[in-house]
Amino acid sequence: MTTSDAHPTAQTSREVQLAARPVGTPKPSDFSMADVTLPPLEEGQVRVQNLYLTVDPYMRGRMNDVKSYTPPFALGETMTGGAVGRVLESRADGVQVGDVILHDRGWRTHANVNARQARVLTERPGVPLSAYLGVLGMPGLTAYAGLLRVAEFKAGDTVFVSGAAGAVGSAVGQIARLKGASRVIGSAGSADKVRHLTENLGFDAAFNYKDGPVAAQLKAAAPDGIDVYFDNVGGEHLEAAISSLKVGGHAAVCGMISQYNSTEANPAPRNLALMIGKQLTLRGFLVSPHYDLFDTFAEEVGGWIASGELKFDETVVDGIDATPEAFIGLLAGQNTGKMIVRL
Repeated sequence: MTTSDAHPTAQTSREVQLAARPVGTPKPSDFSMADVTLPPLEEGQVRVQNLYLTVDPYMRGRMNDVKSYTPPFALGETMTGGAVGRVLESRADGVQVGDVILHDRGWRTHANVNARQARVLTERPGVPLSAYLGVLGMPGLTAYAGLLRVAEFKAGDTVFVSGAAGAVGSAVGQIARLKGASRVIGSAGSADKVRHLTENLGFDAAFNYKDGPVAAQLKAAAPDGIDVYFDNVGGEHLEAAISSLKVGGHAAVCGMISQYNSTEANPAPRNLALMIGKQLTLRGFLVSPHYDLFDTFAEEVGGWIASGELKFDETVVDGIDATPEAFIGLLAGQNTGKMIVRL
């Protein structure tokens, strides 16, 4: 289904709502579709027709009714997330009809958006607008800030990235390579993804974590140890990285997708005591405090994309009704690069 098929006018929006709080892995029945009539625009707002939506791992945590760094989604209400949309109507200074904006009113076809909470995008030749939800958006900035600021990467470092075929991980590995890493290693969940990392994205080594213990595979890929670990997975990967990190090593802990659907507490890495003698820095982070880097990031990464030095992948699912399917597939690792919903 396309947006135009479902909605001949922009006064209504087809939206995905949270019908039930998932227990373990989300199911299609945890979501419902609703057709919503939009209220008239207020001063300072714009109405957008969404072109692309993003689904991201962090959204799983917001489906639980627990206190966290961001409020949970409410039952029976439309969820939110990143989206790129074209402005159909504007009552905001500085935003014109026809502009393309990045905003957080995803999981729907149309939205009224407060202009102060949106960013007008530059349409770059050869760069699809969907890239602003991935390599030139929040995931890309997460990779850039996490590697360069949080993990304190420096040229010559050996870098290990878990979840390396995903939107964040694939950017981390390539940025590390372009910034002068001596060796870049990635883990992924299939032989095809492993080949993609080494043959297409320039990783020096990669392995399928399903083929055997992560610690043994990482030691084989980095016999001299690693300086930086970028963690998207947690669990066994984090334990293996702690064992392989050199004295004074750094880990940027971005996500723990291996645990998001768990219904029982997971054991912490059993080797945390190694942090002491190795004088390790393990630092969890959110991307939101690092938006002061956005312009520098967009300029540098945009240049690498334009020159072909940095590649990015998208797994595209079509239609607003397929958004829950895309999200469930993301958590199951069915994506290479950014999971995108195209409307």
